[in-house]
Amino acid sequence: MTAAPQNSSPESPVPQSPDQRIIVPLDLPSAPAALALVEALPEVSFWKVGLELFVSAGPGLLAELRARQKRIFLDLKFHDIPNTMAGACAAAGRYGVDLMTVHAAAGQAALMAAQAAATAGAEAAGVDPPLLLGVTLLTSIDPSTLALELKIPLEAANYALQMALLTQDSGLGGVVCSPQEASQLRRFLPADFALVCPGVRPTWASSQDQRRTLTPAQALQAGATYLVIGRPITADPDPAAAFQRICEECSAAFTA
Repeated sequence: MTAAPQNSSPESPVPQSPDQRIIVPLDLPSAPAALALVEALPEVSFWKVGLELFVSAGPGLLAELRARQKRIFLDLKFHDIPNTMAGACAAAGRYGVDLMTVHAAAGQAALMAAQAAATAGAEAAGVDPPLLLGVTLLTSIDPSTLALELKIPLEAANYALQMALLTQDSGLGGVVCSPQEASQLRRFLPADFALVCPGVRPTWASSQDQRRTLTPAQALQAGATYLVIGRPITADPDPAAAFQRICEECSAAFTA
């Protein structure tokens, strides 16, 4: 693979406290419902806005979150030809979000175009550029799906590694990966290359539709930079207590 372009992506310093490393998804159908959850969980500083909510609420919701001093992970997973991905990333780069996703499988030309456009869009709007992340492999895809349905003749961990290396070579600042792949990826990638891990579940929560999971403490020990944890927090009878419990488990993992 080619060498990564220089100065193409913002740095990704590793947050020190567990509460800054946990991203909670706003998997809700409307802006009022999303903002109600944000108000109910003032302890949470980092929120994910995905496809359903963004299509419903639009960029106005992002402005509302920024006004509340919240960090934003805009998870739209762009995947298209280079010109289209560049146009989408230029527009999204103006929103002032912290993290943003594209599919690594779009290929190097599309990834490089996306990175350049996201930076240019942010600069034109006078905001910090987002840290652009390549999605390696959706955590809902298990080995049999990868082999039998997608016809990819690689184990999930090896495929994720190849997508991560492609993402790095294309000048992006990190990837979205299963926590089960984080340890292997960290051996090949520098400490400032972000690993954002969905599919993280405490032992006391159901795995639901996630297939490749670890506990929050295990994921951090494996090298994850950020953890995306939704329903174990938002579906709990006491979401604030669930969030605090996860933070305490993560802290204990590094002091034991």
